[in-house]
This record gives sequence, structure tokens and C-alpha cells, in this order.
Amino acid sequence: MARLSRDQFLDLRPFRASPAFARLWIGSTLAGLGGQLTIVAVMLHVYDLTQSTFAVSMIAVVGLVPMVIAGLYGGMLADAFDRRLVALLAASITFVSTAALAILAWTQLESVWSLYTLSIVNSAANSVVLATRSAIVPRLLPRQLLPAAAALQGITVGIMVMAGPALAGVLVATVGYAWTYSVDVVLMTSLFLGLWTLPRIVPEGEIVRPGLESLRDGIAFLRRAANIRLQYILDITAMTFGQPLALFPAIGAVLLGGGPITTGVLTAAFAAGAFLSSLFSGRIGRYRAHGLGIELAILVYGGAIVVFGGVLLAGAFGVGAPTGVSETSPNIPLIALAVLVLVVAGGADNVSAIYRSTMMQSAVPDSIRGRLQGIFIVVVAGGPRVGALYAGTLATVTTLWFPPLLGGLLILAIVTTLVRLSPGFRAYDADNPVP
Repeated sequence: MARLSRDQFLDLRPFRASPAFARLWIGSTLAGLGGQLTIVAVMLHVYDLTQSTFAVSMIAVVGLVPMVIAGLYGGMLADAFDRRLVALLAASITFVSTAALAILAWTQLESVWSLYTLSIVNSAANSVVLATRSAIVPRLLPRQLLPAAAALQGITVGIMVMAGPALAGVLVATVGYAWTYSVDVVLMTSLFLGLWTLPRIVPEGEIVRPGLESLRDGIAFLRRAANIRLQYILDITAMTFGQPLALFPAIGAVLLGGGPITTGVLTAAFAAGAFLSSLFSGRIGRYRAHGLGIELAILVYGGAIVVFGGVLLAGAFGVGAPTGVSETSPNIPLIALAVLVLVVAGGADNVSAIYRSTMMQSAVPDSIRGRLQGIFIVVVAGGPRVGALYAGTLATVTTLWFPPLLGGLLILAIVTTLVRLSPGFRAYDADNPVP
């Protein structure tokens, strides 16, 4: 019984197998925590300047094209040069853009457009870091430990998104934007430690110089890789129609009350689900049917988003707070229910991410892994930005509860249909990875 219980918990063998991976994980986790401070602070900052949910959603939208270009080109760089050096250079750009946000806030020279511009630079450079880092991990660990490494990434996401937004809400509400951005600047330095101590990592196999030919090779491989291609489409579907993050400032301000604190708590709830699902991921990593695992996890995610929309609908009708809400008078019962639903959604999304990441790192050859990781990062980061446009625009012309309610139903319908049409995806076996 004790053995069975231990098997259910997070597998820590990647730390023992590779000290380089352990240092990279620690640095990425601390830097990611700081990055979440800035993401939430910029959202609150823009909402404070504009009082517009649409303006908040546009933070993500205006950075989409630069992020796509950076992710694709970063993947090509990772397949042509020392991946350690590529990641260090991109991290330096992220550091500078974060420092610029802090300087503008301290000097009170910030504007909506300066916040947009620096967010674009930050997200573009960070997409290169993420794509390169993902291509590095399979070179540091044996294949059988990649699911455990992906689960550890869920712990990273849980820590940085659970603590980061909540801390950002508290910092913005108490000491202001300048201090919040400055804390991120300090935490960003840890990323350099994790990257600097890595060995030199040159791609294996044939090296193709960055350019159109390199990109064509990556796209041609993706066309042949039916399983990888479908997991991209499923993730885009989930993030486009089931990402309510852009609504959180308005939910805290006018629907459920609590202001910035509610914004931080709702965002943290999603990450808490990721953290808990990774903490008890021992058996998840041993499950071989990764395609089926992705499908089931996304269906649970879609169902949770439907329920979240229902909670907001109840709030719109005054359930739990018949006399109204404000920043100092939140609707505690519905906020608690919303948190519970988002914990389930975050856990399901993380289970899907574990299987998607492992499939990417196991089934794709090293010589093309950077380019596919670049496309993967574009999907992972671009999907929520399209989702922000969907949620922000639809909420502007309708109401706050409608985008998640409709979006969750669309996820359930689309995912069920696509996987049913792709029996090979359900038959994917981790012991015989076929892209």
C-alpha cells in the first residue's frame, strides 16, 4: 500500500539523473514566477488606464504576429546553432524589456502604447526561450523520464501562475506597478544561472541554416506527422474557446467584486489545478495511450469552462450577493465556486500538456525538434491570444458570462468530432512514438 501511494506522487528522478536539468528547472521556475507578476500587472495597468476589457484583450492580440514570427525563427535558430547560446541571447532581450517597464513605471512615463510595445518584445523573446528550452530538455534526459520532466513543468506552471498572479494583485493594490515590475527584474536573473551552467548543445544530424528552406522542412514534417498536427489543432481549439483570462479584471471589477485581488485569485486557481495534477502525476506519466489521454483531458477542460460560464451567469443574476458587489464587497460564494471550477480546468489542461509535451519530445527527431518546438510554442502561446480576442470581443458585444459558456460547448463538440475522425491518434503508444 505504501508503495502504491508513493507511485501516485510526482516523479523526481529527472533531478537526480541530470543536475543540468535541475538547475534549468529552478531558474525557469523563478523567472516564470516573475514573468507572471508582469503579465498580470500589465493587464491591471491597462485596465486602470482605459477601464476597457477590450483594451486588456488587445495586449495579447497585438503581440500575436511578432510572437509567431519569433517562435518560428527561434525554432530554426535552435536547429542551427548552440541551443544554450540562443536561449541566453533571447533571455537577455526579455530582461531588458522587463527593466524598461519598471523604469517607465518609476518615472510615471507609462502609456497604453508603451505597455503594449514592451509586452510585444517580452512575449516574442520569451517564445524563443521557451522553444529552445523545450528542444534542450530531451538532450539532458533519457526518453523514459520525459513524462516526469513534463510533469515537473506542470509544477513550474503551477508555482508561477498560482503564486504570481495572486502576488501581483496584492503588490499592485499595496505598493503599485513600479515595485511589481522591479520584483520581476530581480527574479529574471535566476534564468541566466540555469542557462549559463548548461553544456554546449549543438543539434544532432543535418543542420539547416535559418531561412525559408528550414521553415519548409519543418512544415513538411508536420504535414506527415498526423498525431503531432492533431494535438496542435486540439490545443488551439481549447485555448481559443476556453481561455477566459482577459475577462478576469472585469469580473473582479463589476461582476463578482473584489477588484485586483479577485483577478489574481481566479488566475491562481487555474494554476493550482496544474500544480495539484502534477503533484499526483506518478501514474499519469506511466499511461501509454497519450493521444487518448489528451482527448479526455481536453473534454474535462471544456466541461469545466461551461460550468465557469454558468457561475458567471449566476453572478449576473445576483446569486450570492443580492445587494450588489464592489471592490470591498465581493461575492464570496460565487468566487469560491469559480475557483473550484478553474482548479479542475487547470488540472485537466496540465494533464493534456504533459502528454502533448512528451509526444513532441519523443516522436520528433532532434534535427528538427527546434522547429517543431517553435511551432508548438506558437500554438501554446498564440492560442490564448486568439482566445483573448474571442473572449474580449464577444464579452464587449454581449456580456461577461457568454464567452466561456459558449466556448466550453464548442470545445466539447469540436474535440469529440476531430478525434473520432482520427483513430490513429487514440491508438498512439508512448512505447512506440509515431509522429
